[in-house]
This record gives sequence, structure tokens and C-alpha cells, in this order.
Amino acid sequence: MTRFGYHASHEQHPPSVLLEYVRLAEDAGFDGVLGADHFHPWLDENGHSGAVWSWLGAAMQATWGPYITVNAPGDRYHPAVVAQSAATLAEMFPGRFRLAIGTGEALNEHITGNPWPSKPERQRRLL
Repeated sequence: MTRFGYHASHEQHPPSVLLEYVRLAEDAGFDGVLGADHFHPWLDENGHSGAVWSWLGAAMQATWGPYITVNAPGDRYHPAVVAQSAATLAEMFPGRFRLAIGTGEALNEHITGNPWPSKPERQRRLL
């Protein structure tokens, strides 16, 4: 069965506006929500970049559907912090949260001042 989700684009809208959009998406029949976790927006014109972990707790409390977020552990977040955050949401909202992990892009992930690893190195670290 085909399912349709709403992309809560934290880069384009303030967190409070996104929450209202998610409510509207649920009312319109969307099956779930995807929220990506970026420190910087993809484009300067977007100008927003809310913290997805904080937003997820609030949004999941205020709505009913399943959520997924994409996260790039390693540079910004230690993998243990990502695991703790995901486990907290999974415990609070059983069956409603999924975590996808990726390698990240320097454009919106590289903020610590550490050298940015190559793509193959970032992929290796996920294993």
C-alpha cells in the first residue's frame, strides 16, 4: 500500500509554524512526518534551522502520526547522544518513531572545527 508523508522542512519554516503544518497535513490525510536534522539551512534564503530533537518531542505530543528523522552522527553528535535521543522518543511514543542515519554534508553539519572526513570515511564510521 502506498503511504504519503509530510516533509517538515526545518530549513524553510520556524518550528512553531512547522507544528501547525503537521497538524494540517494530518487533517489532510498524510500518513506520517519526516523531519531532517541540519544545523545550517541548505540555502541562505531559507534562514531557519530548528533543533529537530526538541521539536520532535513537542510535535509527537501534539499529533498522532509516525515520525522519522535523518541524522548524521559523528561530527555534531556523538553516536551515543543520538542513540539516547532516539531511545527517549521511542519509549515515550511506542511504535511512532524511526531513525535514519546518514553521512551528512559539510554545508549543514560541519560546525565543530574538526577536519571534515571524506565521504568514504564517513560511510565507514556508520558501520
